[in-house]
Amino acid sequence: MNQIVEARKGNITPEMEAVARAESVSVEYVRDGIAAGTIVITRNNLHGSITPLGIGKGLRTKINANIGTSKDRMSIEDEIEKLKVAVAAGADAVMDLSTGGPIVGIRKEILRQSTVAIGTVPIYQAAVETVEQGKSIVQMDPDLLFRVIEQQAEEGVDFITVHCGVTRESVERLRNQGRIMDVVSRGGAFHLEWIIVNDAENPLYARYDRLIGIAKKYDVTLSLGDGMRPGCLADATDRAQIQELITLGELRDYAHDAGVQVMIEGPGHVPINQVETNIKIQKELCKGAPFYVLGPLVTDVAPGYDHITSAIGGAVAGAAGADFLCYVTPSEHLRLPDLEDVREGVIASRIAAHAADIAKGVPGAMEWDREMARRRKALDWKGQIELSVNPERARKLRESSLPKESDVCSMCGEFCSMKGVSKYLKKDEKKQTR
Repeated sequence: MNQIVEARKGNITPEMEAVARAESVSVEYVRDGIAAGTIVITRNNLHGSITPLGIGKGLRTKINANIGTSKDRMSIEDEIEKLKVAVAAGADAVMDLSTGGPIVGIRKEILRQSTVAIGTVPIYQAAVETVEQGKSIVQMDPDLLFRVIEQQAEEGVDFITVHCGVTRESVERLRNQGRIMDVVSRGGAFHLEWIIVNDAENPLYARYDRLIGIAKKYDVTLSLGDGMRPGCLADATDRAQIQELITLGELRDYAHDAGVQVMIEGPGHVPINQVETNIKIQKELCKGAPFYVLGPLVTDVAPGYDHITSAIGGAVAGAAGADFLCYVTPSEHLRLPDLEDVREGVIASRIAAHAADIAKGVPGAMEWDREMARRRKALDWKGQIELSVNPERARKLRESSLPKESDVCSMCGEFCSMKGVSKYLKKDEKKQTR
């Protein structure tokens, strides 16, 4: 089944119905959004064990968590634990970015055990296999890359990041622009190096029809990658980044016309005053396609706290119209994340996404906060903890300083404003009714 094709016929699929129920919107709204390209449903036709995930205009802002091995740390067991922690913390999707160990086996096990949508970056596997053949990455055979893409689609991968916008033209823009950090995207760097050494066009751009054919066959969502994304604030919103985005907008149109679902990926490191501008440019150039942003991080100087810098940028981006936030963990720029990093990254991004949903008027978002306020007014500590974004942590903090039966917290104690005000307002009400 192909969601765009069915939507254009006016048909409603079970996947559309599932998304509509989850989002508290009409199924017709979902269908029309898919037909227009402002909503995607990331579920491979062969990955029926997961709940369909809707991403896009008018829907809840979604969260992705990146996991995966490196050459230095390669354990299937560790990655499965990260998967479980990410999902338990509230991730809507997980990307496997493995580059070390038995990466095919790792991906298959993640697909088998996941209850959420799974994404990948196929160029990583193609690069690893090229190196295993005794070659350098710049000697990669383009046919190998397409074979890997088809392989992953056959396995059930729901969405793939493909850096089709890293072209000879965008590379030239980069050269002429001049940057402090050049290219920080791993997939973007692979393609840039290949283009320069081979003096040839990016095969994902030159043979885009082949990519479209694979994606349409399995209804895999293309996440058009931002290989030219800025890696520091000083490089943000420059000509290389915008040139790539212009190309991605054109490729979005081609894919959508062909019946392939598309998201657009975005920066990166962006000064907070440029975040909204970046979202507006993307939405205009890409005709409202769902926007998937990494962060964005609004300062470069907080290693160890980049889940916070990312959440700040993510809230601003989401409020401006970004649809999908890729988490950033405390270990970003420093190491491969561990289980606690994954948990902290997901929760920080969830907070950002929820703040954005309130601003966007997403159904049910504000009611969550209203209910929390009611429980705080009632000094209902059990209810507050149950309703919190991380009940386990809230409970531990609460119980660490006061007995369970206390009706106040250790911050205010007997001087609790709500307790006192409620008491005297009630007395005043009684006077008024006499």
